[in-house]
Amino acid sequence: MSRARVLLLNAALGPLDYRVPHGLAVEPGSIVTAPLGPRQLVGVVWDAERLATEEVGDNRLRPLLAVADVPPIAAPLRRLVEWTAGYYLAAPASVLRMCLASNSALEGAKLAIEYRATGVVPDRMTPQREQALERIGERRGLVRELASIADVSDAVIRGLVKLGAIEAVSVDIDQPYPVPDPDHHQPALSADQQAAADQLTAAVDARAFHPFLLDGVTGSGKTEVYFEGVAAAIRQGRQVLVLLPEIALTEPFLKRFTARFGCEPVPWHSDLRSTQRRRAWRAIASGQAKVVVGARSALFLPYADLGLIVVDEAHETSFKQEEGVHYHARDVAVMRGLFEKCAVILASATPAIETRQQVAQGRYTEVKLPGRYGKAQLPTIEPIDLIEQPPERGRWIAAPLVKAIDETLGRKEQALLFLNRRGYAPLTLCRSCGHRFQCPNCTAWMVEHRLIHRLSCHHCGHVIPTPRACPECHAEDALVACGPGVERIADEAAALWPTAKIAIVTSDTIWSPARAAEFVGRMEAGDIDIVVGTQLVTKGYHFPDLTCVGVIDADLGLQGGDLRASERTFQQIAQVAGRAGRGTKPGHVYIQTTQPNAPVMQALISGDADSFYAAETEARREAEVPPFGRYAAIIVSSEDKGAADATARAIGRAAPQVDGCHVYGPAPAPLAMLRGRHRFRLLVHATRALDVQDVIRDWLDGVEWGPKVRVAVDVDPYSFV
Repeated sequence: MSRARVLLLNAALGPLDYRVPHGLAVEPGSIVTAPLGPRQLVGVVWDAERLATEEVGDNRLRPLLAVADVPPIAAPLRRLVEWTAGYYLAAPASVLRMCLASNSALEGAKLAIEYRATGVVPDRMTPQREQALERIGERRGLVRELASIADVSDAVIRGLVKLGAIEAVSVDIDQPYPVPDPDHHQPALSADQQAAADQLTAAVDARAFHPFLLDGVTGSGKTEVYFEGVAAAIRQGRQVLVLLPEIALTEPFLKRFTARFGCEPVPWHSDLRSTQRRRAWRAIASGQAKVVVGARSALFLPYADLGLIVVDEAHETSFKQEEGVHYHARDVAVMRGLFEKCAVILASATPAIETRQQVAQGRYTEVKLPGRYGKAQLPTIEPIDLIEQPPERGRWIAAPLVKAIDETLGRKEQALLFLNRRGYAPLTLCRSCGHRFQCPNCTAWMVEHRLIHRLSCHHCGHVIPTPRACPECHAEDALVACGPGVERIADEAAALWPTAKIAIVTSDTIWSPARAAEFVGRMEAGDIDIVVGTQLVTKGYHFPDLTCVGVIDADLGLQGGDLRASERTFQQIAQVAGRAGRGTKPGHVYIQTTQPNAPVMQALISGDADSFYAAETEARREAEVPPFGRYAAIIVSSEDKGAADATARAIGRAAPQVDGCHVYGPAPAPLAMLRGRHRFRLLVHATRALDVQDVIRDWLDGVEWGPKVRVAVDVDPYSFV
């Protein structure tokens, strides 16, 4: 090639042509360094016919500077970048950046210097040093990574290095990973599991695109079934990707994987050190890493030979990316399988209606596991009507649930109290003047966290110490917490069962795989009697002695105008109920609700999921909403409220008049300010047959806005705030 079309990692730029110097070999997919003005940017050589740009003469082309010593980005991944950018109306460069998620991976092999705690405790300790050593534990990393983990400044870490509490170590960052052995341990599968596994392994062996829905009740052994598909891909020498919705689920998964295959898979998530990301990225690109388990970002890594993709807990809304490129990992995973010509398994006990509809249309093959593995039985589910049996004043746990936990603890078994609300209380106000603590950057209340003595915004992360006096009227001891969070439920549990060992499990306490491993170890050792947790505990965990589950506020998820509110509530409560009775001991679930006759509650109590989903599906069909219609949100934001408002109105005035397309708004977003930016929303509702992306692309191309205004498009939105 004498000239190359390059897609640079700059979303503001389109593709640019460059001259290929003599002696520099490039091909489509080559990762290159290219000049742009005085800067040097990383980019990827693209198929010239697939990305249009302004043609310029050879004499005006600047030469490429270098080619990275890594395999080129393969054609299937380049097609996925194009599809994702087109479907989600994102800049191709923004999607490509997710493929090149480790800058150091593009450099040559080298040693790195990392730091770790020595166990030495300095004579002079400060609160920051204590916090740093506690949070770092046995972790290693660069100075800035350890500072980020410990939530302290770089200077605190450097000070601990000087005092000998932290030491430098040399790390070989390109060691090969162990290869999983598909025959390390062959589990005894039930007849249903074996039949399901045979279907999946046959599809993997066929080396063709084939999407599956692995629909099994909680505790049915879905993981062991799709592990057989993983084994089939390993035997072929191909690679496997397993996507998990939460970083905290990684550690339990690693234990199960190691027991089956004799070694851990390659992890990919936000908690990795930069040296770990480099090692993983290069091993994935070379094909040496055979099995990767990770968060949604692992979907865009440059696999050399992908033979299977598994999306575990595929119904989870956390697979939808809400920042940057607004993609849904479940749907992009299916498209990657199409481009890579490999099988895709969506595993879930409560599949999304969108996935069920794909099965109904014959696009996905459904594989069912109707019963729990072995002698385990599904738990009984009982409602507690909070109108007829309210808790005592100032309490949140009703008497029937208190009695059930009394009996559970008496049998030396474990209990779980579920409330999907972090912190102590969602609102703090002054009883003297009524002042409410609101985030200065967002239209959201500050949440009280008594464990850390802070008020926190869960949207932007703004934190202030809990004041002693009201900032408005200056009255002391007048602040009152309104409503419950998990910390408040834990306090109530401690008062009711003073001898019980209680653990709070939220993203505030389980922020890494290491903390998740510690929690799992304590549960398995019987060192925890009662777990109080958020949605973090609703999936992936298997504790045979956990037999009682109490849902504190089952109605919480039904609030608001989300079209998926009932479905999400069903999924969440069904998942948390599935933690009970997973061993030989029977499980019991108690749902506290003010609406025991609501269809979603009746479906949970009766176990009639099919009728619930049929009614929900029919209601969506009549309303022509997803999956029978299309939604797209246009979010306009700016630090200048007037500029955001004016731009939103201009976009609204330019709305297209197209059959099968309706535009609602603009209107202030429910979360009208987020991270200091004022927000306005428009909602596009279109028929399924309409190419809504083309309509929006042409529409927005005809509207201009200033540099301080940001316009984002969310195709198939899951959040309406």
